[in-house]
Parts: sequence; structure tokens; C-alpha cells
Amino acid sequence: MKIILTVHQFFPDYFSGTEVLTFSVAKELLRRGHAVSVYTGYPARQSMLDAERFDKYQIDGIDVFRFHHAFVPMGEQHTVSEVEYNNRLSAQQFAGIVEKVKPDLVHFFHFSRLSAALVDVVHQFRVPSYYTPTDFWAVCPTSQLLLGDGRVCGGPSRHGGNCVKHVATMTGWEPYASIVQRLPDFAIDAAAWMAKSLSAPRFPLKAEIAALGDRKRFNIARLNALQGIVSPTKLMTKVLTSNGVKPGLITQSAYGIDVTGFDSVQREHSKRDWLTFGYIGTLAPHKGCHVLLEAFCRLANRAGSRLKIFGNPNDFPDYVAKLRQIAEGNRSIEFCGTFPNDRIAEVLSGIDALIVPSVWYENTPLVVYSALAAKCPVIASDFAGMSEVIQHEVNGLLFKPGDANALREQLSRFENEPKLEAELSGNCQPPKSIATYVDELLALYERSLNAPRSCLVDGQSTESVSQTYRYRVVEK
Repeated sequence: MKIILTVHQFFPDYFSGTEVLTFSVAKELLRRGHAVSVYTGYPARQSMLDAERFDKYQIDGIDVFRFHHAFVPMGEQHTVSEVEYNNRLSAQQFAGIVEKVKPDLVHFFHFSRLSAALVDVVHQFRVPSYYTPTDFWAVCPTSQLLLGDGRVCGGPSRHGGNCVKHVATMTGWEPYASIVQRLPDFAIDAAAWMAKSLSAPRFPLKAEIAALGDRKRFNIARLNALQGIVSPTKLMTKVLTSNGVKPGLITQSAYGIDVTGFDSVQREHSKRDWLTFGYIGTLAPHKGCHVLLEAFCRLANRAGSRLKIFGNPNDFPDYVAKLRQIAEGNRSIEFCGTFPNDRIAEVLSGIDALIVPSVWYENTPLVVYSALAAKCPVIASDFAGMSEVIQHEVNGLLFKPGDANALREQLSRFENEPKLEAELSGNCQPPKSIATYVDELLALYERSLNAPRSCLVDGQSTESVSQTYRYRVVEK
């Protein structure tokens, strides 16, 4: 089969969980003789002409078509909030790629930077399409269901007013952001409802408010027009169905990982001079590394422990500066940078416990499965997505999200209970392999390829390839 995968960003520049999952699926499909292409986004660092936003490169035999995205007006769209989830320029280019590649199916691993308008394209070309949600982008403009003050969000209100309020505060809709922030949610919800009415009088930021208010409806309509959705956790399924996704579209399937190299991992529970805690992931506020640093610095027996932080310091430099400030003067903390993904087993073999201190509804990050493959216990925030995989005092420990003292108590247990690491490690069960995961995907494709397709009621027409593929694709 010819298959197109989509993802918000991709190798070699980006290699976090979603990118690793997409790349692993692509390589396994290639190994089985399928032809795979990838359509991906890339955060544009400067203003660009529309014709400069597209390029193409190859990695490991995979053709990668790339769209340089930015939160600015582009194409014929001037409402930035609409460009975020309904990007017609991206959709037009994708139409050209679909017509050129002629795929048998498309599997979306992320819509961010590309937009859900890609579903209009596959619907027009009658290409079966699937979706694996790795975060909450479909219902949340920030993908995290996390409010600016750190509280967990329950999702969009009826007319998206709470999303309007959050985005206005986060992006600084000056001079109106401070006003919006002080208004009650019901007032913003009413404004969002009015903004969507063509007969309503004009008022400041009406188009932006209307677009944000319509975001959830637009996205859910497109998810409901897919052939199938592969949900990695019960939490994700609950979020999707409670926001209008048809339950019958959803297949429950945890992620798979490349298990190469894990068989040779040997854990030496009693032969180390000190405990080594580790963090592996994006150094961003929602990942909660600051909570871990605060907890580690409060340990009573710090001389017997050390902490290794793995992550790219350049993605969120202001946040990393804050992390370094917290760790200043503590010689037991080491910022180790990044490493190639094929070294994950080796890195985990040198860690006594992996810490996942997320402050948002983390949807079971891929590194958790890698830790289990390495028989490395996990100490994680007690969110539903992670507690489906990490069982307290069985294969890891759980703590109250965002609570540094609660995390310190769990770290202290490793210091004070000599047998704890070995007991938890012995209970770590091997996770699903990427080969098994792809088996499940192929079985889903086979079951549903000829199933009746849902109608996309408000689908947008896509122009012909002779017009839409006019943008020069630069070979990198």
C-alpha cells in the first residue's frame, strides 16, 4: 500500500514522543514493503511568502513534505485563530501531495501546524483516513487542557468562551487581553456566541473570537468523518467522546515502541554507590521538570542521590534558565542535553527511577513504555493517562501532580527502602512492540477500508492540483 502519515513536526530536528512514534510506524511499514510518505509541519522562525513555506527532503527512504507554519495570516486567510485549525494553504498543498502520491490511506498522528482541514482533502479524494491522538489538540487550542494558572481544564465551554479567554491572555490580544481576563466565563461565552452570528454588530476581535468559538465544532466534525480513531488511553477516549466524537469510531490501542536493545539491559540494583534519578523529555513548563528539581533539592539524604536531566535546552530557553536557577549550586544535578533515540535503552540502564512530573493530563508519554521495557521503575504524576500504565507500589510510584513535597516523599522512599527499586523493577512488564502496534493498525485498516464513510456536512472544496500545487517544493 501507499500510505501518507502526518505529524506536527518530524525528524531530524524534532524527536519527542509523537515524532518517535510516527517515525517508528513509518519504518516498520517500510520494512513490510509499504511505500510511506510524511506530511509534517515546521515552526517558521521568520515571516515568509506563501510560496516559500513548502519544502521536501528524505530520511531513511521516506519522502517528507514539510510546511513552514507560523501563527500569522497566510494564503487568503487573515484570522489567525482560524489559520491554527483550518489552514486552507496547508490543505491546498496537501491536496497536491495526495494527488501526486495517490495514497491508499492516510493516517494522521497530529494535526497541529497542518490543521484539521486536511480531512476535507482526504474526503474529497475519497481516501480512507485514520487518526492517533497523542495529546488533546482536537479539543484544546493549547493541546494540554491546562489553564494559564496551572489548573487542569475540563475542556471548551458550549461556545468556547473559556478558550477565548485563555488564548487572549496567553497571546496578549492587546489592548483587550486585560479586559478579557477580568470578564467572567459566561460573558466571554456570550461574546463568542454573538461573534459567530453574521447579523451581530462588529466589535473588537470579533473574527478571532468567532473562529475560536467555532474551533471545537469544526474539529469534531472532521474526526467524525474519519474511518477510525486509535486511542492510546481510556482518558483520551473519555475526552474525545465527551466532546462529541462517535464512540464507534474509536479502537483502544496503547502505543508500541521499538524494543531493539532492551533485551541486553542489565539492572544492577545493589552495585551502585548512589541512586540515580532521571528525567527524559521536553524541557517545557507543562512537563513539570521544575517540580522535580524542587523536590530533589529538598531531599534529606541528597549526598546519596543524583539527578540527570535529559532534554533540549534550546526549545524553551527561558524555562531552562529557570530550571538552572533552581539547581544552582547543587552538584548532584546534571543537565545532560539530548541523545539519539536508539540510545534510550542504554540511558535507562543507568537510571534507578525515571521521573515523569507532568502538570497536565499527560497521555502516557512514550518514554514511560521505554522505561518499562528497561525494567526501570517510574515515579509519575497521578493523572489518569499515566495511572493506566503505572500502578502505585507495583511497577512504580504515583504522587499528587504539581506537589514537590509529595514527589520528595516518593524519592525519599528509594533512599530509605533498599529493596524498593528491585521489587518495582521486577514487576515491570514488557510493553507492546512497534511491530505488534503496526499489526493492529493494519488489521484496523483491513476491517474498515470498505466500511461506509461518514458524510462531512460542512466540507470545504479543494481546488485542482494544477492550481494548488503551484507552490515550489524545494528539495532540502
